[in-house]
Amino acid sequence: MLEDVFFVSSASLGGVPGEVIRSRQLTGPAALSSASRNDLVLYRSTAVDGTPIAVSGIVALPPAPAPQDGYPLVSWAHGTLGLGEKCAPSRDSLELAERLPEHHRINQAPHVLLNALLRAGWAVAMTDYEGLGTGGVHPYLLGESEAYGVLDIAVAARNLHPQISTRLAVVGHSQGGQAALFAGHHAPARTPGLDLCAVAALAPASHIKDDVLAGSRYPGTTPGLAFTPMLLTGAIIGSTAGATAGDTVIDPRQVLTDRAYELFATSGDRCRVELSTTELWGGIPGTEQFRGDLAGDPDPHQREFLRQLDLTNPALPVPAPIRISHAQNDTRVAIAHTNRLVPELAALGNDITYRIHPTTADAGTLGPHFGLFTTDTPELLHWLHQHAAAA
Repeated sequence: MLEDVFFVSSASLGGVPGEVIRSRQLTGPAALSSASRNDLVLYRSTAVDGTPIAVSGIVALPPAPAPQDGYPLVSWAHGTLGLGEKCAPSRDSLELAERLPEHHRINQAPHVLLNALLRAGWAVAMTDYEGLGTGGVHPYLLGESEAYGVLDIAVAARNLHPQISTRLAVVGHSQGGQAALFAGHHAPARTPGLDLCAVAALAPASHIKDDVLAGSRYPGTTPGLAFTPMLLTGAIIGSTAGATAGDTVIDPRQVLTDRAYELFATSGDRCRVELSTTELWGGIPGTEQFRGDLAGDPDPHQREFLRQLDLTNPALPVPAPIRISHAQNDTRVAIAHTNRLVPELAALGNDITYRIHPTTADAGTLGPHFGLFTTDTPELLHWLHQHAAAA
């Protein structure tokens, strides 16, 4: 497949975050069917180490004319898709769907919510995140990086379409639920010109370290162990960006077994569904991924890995009402983690609403984690309208 030069920035990356480098109208599977217009955008942002970067994404406008005070905007944060640039939502294509049909279904699953937002009068901005779409390295679950991608595309959307108002809600699912909470936390400093009115997190990732430690003790194989290379990639970037003299910068060879390191070295261009196969991380037992005893006696590099995982937990003060929703029978993100996260958020003084759905709509092989989109959308739309009106 030929490289799409749209995603390669030849322009100087210095400038104001949210400036549009280029845009073009978008059609095909990545576009939202209810939009009057979909635009593929490349915009300026910032890596977690402060380096100027380009990030890709999509901006979609509602089918109805803009009201006098402009469209309210949802900045959408997507769930886990992988590490490779091809995995980005804006790169979804029929060709990729033929090769990775489950990846395509995961990319399409949020469209039920996003199209409903458009029909309800919200403009929608959808970042790919740093390192997805544009190439480079995706710092998976690194909250500051995700927040910048989510917030800067909101600015880019308004630069592209002046009929979008300053009213902003941030909504995300899974990885994106965690990203939405980080974006809400960083919004006052990052986007002071926007009025953050609400943050909604559907089945947000949290307490990831607990999952990794449990996985390291698991003697069998499971597709869920494919998260190791993604988490380690993000942790390495986090340890490098924040390092000062004498700090440990993670060496993956000190964290992983030789067998796992061989897989890690070839994981950077893979989507999550590829990483989960038995030929890759879905075929290596949890007890054979990490050197030594990660849970009981980690070495300095492993301790830094675990410390970085702690930093991904999205228990943060957010200057807007928060709504969290989760399916009771979610098999991908454990509701037990969310049951811990909600009181952590409340203890910080956040205004929080928590909705547990006993069951969800049938999402086929994707399960309740994705069935949540259909089940939660009507209540979520009502909640967003209430808070947009109050802003």
